[in-house]
Amino acid sequence: MPRSGPMRVLPALLATCLASASLALPAATPVAPALRAGTFEPPRQAPDFTLRSSDGNELSLARLRGKVVLMSFGFSHCAAVCPVTLATLAEARRSLGKAGEAVQVVFVTVDPERDDVARLKAHMAAFDPSFIGATGTPAALAAMRKDYGVTARKVPTGDGYVMDHSSSVYLIDRGGKLRALMPYGRSAGDYAHDVKLLLGS
Repeated sequence: MPRSGPMRVLPALLATCLASASLALPAATPVAPALRAGTFEPPRQAPDFTLRSSDGNELSLARLRGKVVLMSFGFSHCAAVCPVTLATLAEARRSLGKAGEAVQVVFVTVDPERDDVARLKAHMAAFDPSFIGATGTPAALAAMRKDYGVTARKVPTGDGYVMDHSSSVYLIDRGGKLRALMPYGRSAGDYAHDVKLLLGS
C-alpha cells in the first residue's frame, strides 16, 4: 500500500500557502520619473522680485506664471561659465520643439554696474531671442540673491574685474514653486528631461 502521512501532505500545503501569499501581495505602484536636478523637498513658493527686464518691461516672477522658469545668475562679461550655461539652455529649449514656448529662461545679472537693459538685450539675443535678462539697483539685486541663496563678489583683475558667483540654475514650475536646482555642467538633455516632467505636472 502506498504510504500516506506528513511527507505527502506537506508539499501540497506549502503550494497552497505560496499561492495564497502571492494573491495577497499588493500590485506594484508605478514609480514616477524623477527629476535629474537636485530637488527642493517639499517644493516651496519661489521668492518674487521686481527688476528691469531686457524686453523693456518690469519683470516679476508673477508675470511668468504659467510657464516653467529656468533662472540663472551671471554677467555678460563672463568668459566661460555663463556662456556655457546660456548655450545649454538654448539647446534644451530648441530640443523641446513646440513645448519650448512654455519655458522662460531668465538671466539675472550680478554685475549691474556694466549690465544695463540694452546690453542684456543684445547678450540674450545672441543665445535665444526669447531669453529675458534682468537687472536692477544693487540693493534690489542683493536682496534677490539673499532670497535665493546666491553668492556674488567682485574680483579685481589687471584691467578691471570679474564676478565670482553661484552657477546653478533654478527650476521653477508653472505655479511659481521652486522645484529643483541644476548644477553647472549638466547637459541640455538633462534640462529637457526635467522641463518635460514639470510641464506635465
